[in-house]
Amino acid sequence: MNISLILIFGTMLLALWLGVRAQRGKDMSLEQWTVAGRGFGAGLVFLLMAGEIYTTFVFLGGSGFAYGVGGPAYYMLGFGSLSFVLSYWLLPPIWRFAKTHNLLSQPDFFAKKFNSPALGILVALVGVVALMPYLVLQLKGLGIIVSVASYSGLSSTQGVWIGAIVTVIYVMVSGVHGSAWTSVLKDFLVLAVAIFLGLYLPWHYYGGITPMFEAIEHAKPGFLALPATGKSAVWMTSTVLLTTLGFYMWPHMFMASFTAKSAQNLRRNAYTLPIYQMMLLFVFFVGFAAVLQIPSLTGPDIDLALFKISLATFDPWVVGIIGAAGVLTAIVPGSMILMAVSTLLANNVYRAWRKSTGNAAADNQHIGRVAKMAAPLVMLAGLWFTLQGGQTIVSLLLMAYSLVTQLFPALLASLLPSKPVSKAGAIVGILVGEATVAVLSITKMTIADLLPFIPDALKDTNVGVVALALNVIAMVLVSAVTRSSAKQGSGSLQADSVA
Repeated sequence: MNISLILIFGTMLLALWLGVRAQRGKDMSLEQWTVAGRGFGAGLVFLLMAGEIYTTFVFLGGSGFAYGVGGPAYYMLGFGSLSFVLSYWLLPPIWRFAKTHNLLSQPDFFAKKFNSPALGILVALVGVVALMPYLVLQLKGLGIIVSVASYSGLSSTQGVWIGAIVTVIYVMVSGVHGSAWTSVLKDFLVLAVAIFLGLYLPWHYYGGITPMFEAIEHAKPGFLALPATGKSAVWMTSTVLLTTLGFYMWPHMFMASFTAKSAQNLRRNAYTLPIYQMMLLFVFFVGFAAVLQIPSLTGPDIDLALFKISLATFDPWVVGIIGAAGVLTAIVPGSMILMAVSTLLANNVYRAWRKSTGNAAADNQHIGRVAKMAAPLVMLAGLWFTLQGGQTIVSLLLMAYSLVTQLFPALLASLLPSKPVSKAGAIVGILVGEATVAVLSITKMTIADLLPFIPDALKDTNVGVVALALNVIAMVLVSAVTRSSAKQGSGSLQADSVA
């Protein structure tokens, strides 16, 4: 067993120990398991949300996307920062409503706001469908990291299984507390590794960051800029818009905001997390450094850029530390995703099913047990999809983003004082948006295919924007019709009463 593999295994065991230990002194009720009794201070909320942000998507996908496409990778800087700005206004009213009504999940919020259990079930199902690609993303990244960083001492499949077992154990035992504790370790290690690699590699191979960019521009003119077509400025703008609106629509991010002690803690995060976003620059520098040094990676293999250049540069013990940081970028977010999916299935699907079949209402203690038992089953489903192979990490996440973003229009409408959207409007809008995303994903259609008559400059628009536009149109029209019908019905009743 090489030193790199020892360091990776040691980190997994440390994560497991921290995760299991996090439940000590707590009763692990459903509220404690899912939202930590709403007792996290600003520091833990910061680390928990940062832990959800800096996943294998950033560690591998960010460097791989910079390596593979160049300038368009900078869209990640834009949407993350804008999402945090949006959260300053978005999250506090969500937190206050959830605390007032003792809500535990995202579907609970929608169901309560619109007084519609059916909408809650729909939102839960959307969350489950969207989160599975996100879980696959973490497992896929975990397999890459363990296999490459261990110098093939373990296969990708073996790495995925070991990481999955570690994650399931501490999720079942400690819930969100385990994720928060391991986030502390993960964020400090990932930050140190990203800054080190982002500074060392450009200086080692090129003599600095500026010389690195000059060398890339000389060898591949235009690579660092946005292309005129394809991933152009229009693509980047529309993708930043789509992902900004969808950022806090992820069920696990939504639930993470419930853990805060106060709305003020969420506001503090809103103006500190954009600074943390600068870490992405160092991740990009790693990908750019690999462009000329490891020039042969194509397709899904671009996700290997960070580790391929690390293997070519460092001794095994350094690669082991990098691998350990990478493992945590998969395990920590994976644990939150796993807990969120399990909670959605138990709290919002299973509970509703029991009620619809005439069984006695399930109490929170029973739902908590069901959620914990669902965790290994959800992980098994994630493992099955992971082992089927597939797309690059960024492609997986962008597809899932299109799904969760369809919840944003109804959420925004629910926060407005005039309540302009009916529950039927919210349901139909979400269904139209999700159906559009499904059709476009299956057929791989682009804006140019859908609307060949629009100006060429707009043909690179992210197709998720089309789904969002149709969602809003359907939501507004159905709300107008149902509210009009409701008023007419009320008027008829009043007339009959007078008569």
